[in-house]
Amino acid sequence: MARGKLRIYLGAAPGVGKTYAMLSEAHRRVERGTDCVVAFVEHYGRPRTEVMLHGLEQVPRRELEYRGAVFTEMDVDAVLRRAPAIALVDELAHTNIPGSRNAKRWQDVEELLAAGIDVISTVNIQHLESLGDVVESITGVRQRETVPDEVVRRADQIELVDMSPQALRRRMAHGNIYQPDKVDAALSNYFRPGNLTALRELALLWVADRVDEYLKQYRSEHRVSAIWGSRERIVVGLTGGPEGRTLIRRAARLAEKGAGGEVLAVYIARSDGLTSASPKELAVQRTLVEDLGGTFHHVVGDDIPIALLDFARGVNATQIVLGSSRRKAWQYVFGPGVGATVARESGPDLDVHIVTHGEVAKGRGLPVARGARLGRARIIWGWAVGLAGPAVLAVLLTTVNLGLANNMLLFLTLTVAAALLGGLLPALASAAFGSLLLNYFYTPPLHRLTIADPKNIVAIVIFFGVAVSVASVVDLAARRTHQAARLRAESEILSFLAGNVLRGETSLEELLERVRETFGMESAALLERAGETEPWTCAGRAGFGPTLERPEDADVDMPVGDHLALALTGRVLPAEDRRVLAAFAAQAAVVLDRRRLQEEADRARALAEGNRIRTALLAAVSHDLRTPLAGIKAAVSSLRSDDVAWSEEDQAELLEGIEEGADRLDHLVGNLLDMSRLQTGTVTPIIREIDLDEVVPMALGGVPEGSVDLDIPESLAMVAVDAGLLERAVANLVENAVKYSPPDRPVLVSGSAIADRVEVRIVDRGPGVPDAAKERIFEPFQRYGDAPRGAGVGLGLAVARGFAEAMGGTLDAEDTPGGGLTMVLSLRAAGSRTGQLTPVPSERQVT
Repeated sequence: MARGKLRIYLGAAPGVGKTYAMLSEAHRRVERGTDCVVAFVEHYGRPRTEVMLHGLEQVPRRELEYRGAVFTEMDVDAVLRRAPAIALVDELAHTNIPGSRNAKRWQDVEELLAAGIDVISTVNIQHLESLGDVVESITGVRQRETVPDEVVRRADQIELVDMSPQALRRRMAHGNIYQPDKVDAALSNYFRPGNLTALRELALLWVADRVDEYLKQYRSEHRVSAIWGSRERIVVGLTGGPEGRTLIRRAARLAEKGAGGEVLAVYIARSDGLTSASPKELAVQRTLVEDLGGTFHHVVGDDIPIALLDFARGVNATQIVLGSSRRKAWQYVFGPGVGATVARESGPDLDVHIVTHGEVAKGRGLPVARGARLGRARIIWGWAVGLAGPAVLAVLLTTVNLGLANNMLLFLTLTVAAALLGGLLPALASAAFGSLLLNYFYTPPLHRLTIADPKNIVAIVIFFGVAVSVASVVDLAARRTHQAARLRAESEILSFLAGNVLRGETSLEELLERVRETFGMESAALLERAGETEPWTCAGRAGFGPTLERPEDADVDMPVGDHLALALTGRVLPAEDRRVLAAFAAQAAVVLDRRRLQEEADRARALAEGNRIRTALLAAVSHDLRTPLAGIKAAVSSLRSDDVAWSEEDQAELLEGIEEGADRLDHLVGNLLDMSRLQTGTVTPIIREIDLDEVVPMALGGVPEGSVDLDIPESLAMVAVDAGLLERAVANLVENAVKYSPPDRPVLVSGSAIADRVEVRIVDRGPGVPDAAKERIFEPFQRYGDAPRGAGVGLGLAVARGFAEAMGGTLDAEDTPGGGLTMVLSLRAAGSRTGQLTPVPSERQVT
């Protein structure tokens, strides 16, 4: 069976008209005779959307009960049995009610597509999984319902339903999206013009990228090699030279002149992996192009013009930017150069810009050999074989006449041996010395440096050429082996740095120690200063020896910007090591910045938490504390008034009100003081071994009689706790549970032992708390749901968790089977490995 096709209407925000567009498409399909049904569409009370459902067949939904309420979801089995040609499924990112066939609606859609049913669906840009963090940073709201990007990307058709932020806000104000009581809040929060504009840009860019993928796929399938200038794509050819920055900036200016311009910087590396380009300069150019909104690409190819043109045509580029050649005039005898070749072969659809720069005609800067890398001993042996060997051989051959050809082969063997041992220079010396000896001793006329027979001249020239060629190959192989080993070591070091950047694991001191070990130095320090004239200070140090005060005092210093420098002592590093050192220096600066940003974030978080607590305290004082005070004052004033003769019942009622208000004040003030003790870290528990049945019943004194069922077995192990803190914690938990549990369903307080822990479970039958809010209810000044202001300042659970952790325990919230919330207070059992430190003996032990 052929897989069904998926069509998605994508929008930037709720209310842009996705569902309306989907239903309009359904009506058009039905009018053409297509079998189309509504599998699941929610109109949310929007009249125009509800009208569009008329005339369309709707598959009955499946009803599910969850937490005492009935919900409806798409009945996948019913849709599969109906087997329509097209099914309408709204809200692709929706999370199904527990007990449904699948956890996510997009999984239901996958089943329909696998059954050969075409599906038309809707989704908002904020529900794409990869954009969750971006949307949260824009709107401040984390989207809980998401759909994997790949599910949407695999859609056969994606249609953008667009609307300007102003038009969407007008639609919202007219009541066409949300109910009137929610309009003001929506316009002031999520539907702010800035939010909508940013979400709209995300949607447009995402769809544009998807369209670009469709275009690339079409060109590939139809083997279209011609360039289609649908958008300006400018390829910048980089050589790793300093002119690359000029080329990148020039390309960025060209891209700004066209709509949707894109810059792609590409560096063509030879397939052998050895290059004269500066990795440091390439890294700088990569950063520059990415800062300007472009992308950097590394391509391998031996023929640079062909590789560059293939890349440009592969990405459907419209322009190529190259720099004027750095070659000198005489070097053009070797060929026209990359720029001229690319311009000649580019064709009519690809423009080539040759940009002048300050490095024109200053030489290509090709790499030169920096001496053999074969070791001192091998070089000495090479010179010995190359100079002494021919002389010894000449003496031996004077006694035996083997002929000129055989003598040449023997001298060539010595030259090859010198090349294998000592490299290029000993081999060249051996070849030259051997040629002279062959000429002097074995080429007529003998014992003279002249040659009578022209054939002998050719033979000696060939001998010298072969010797030089072999020596060159051996020396090149030795140097490249050394370079490859060095590049491998550098790549491992850079890979280590990249991994630390991604994981954020290495501290500054650890990184400096790594620098010291890598380069075999005595010490490494990161120095910084506030300004050009300010003294240097040490931000971090590793190793031994005196502390450096200035970069100039170090054996090696690597500047990082104007105010940072990495300084090392121990030895002078060769120039080839400095590029890896530059990477370490840049990483050290990043680690230092990250550490300081983390410190600033911690301070800001502490200040924000303090401000939040102070604000909440003011709110508590202004209302929660003021209300019982006002009630007490009113009752006392009434009792003291001589204008009214109060009956005994009225007086008792007023006194009862005074007592309740005082108790409430005492409870609130107690929680505020406990919270302040926890915030300042002054809670010092006195741990001793006690029985739960000694403490828990005392914690139930503040709740109505009959509202709590107690189940603490007498055989339960003793716990290592602070009796006072445990009593306050349990009292707060029980009070909270009684507040939310129905009057006819008592709260259950039970105890049980699990391994070396003892658990106290406070079970209520109230409305419960969603998983997402289970941690938030333990934060200070948090009330869940619609709890009235007079219900407390929201400190009870925060104080209870604080006390539990101070005693080495934990406090967590779980769902009560059948509905409700269970608080699980886990405590250390007496005598357990973690509970053996009991500085104060229990009363039972004293007795």
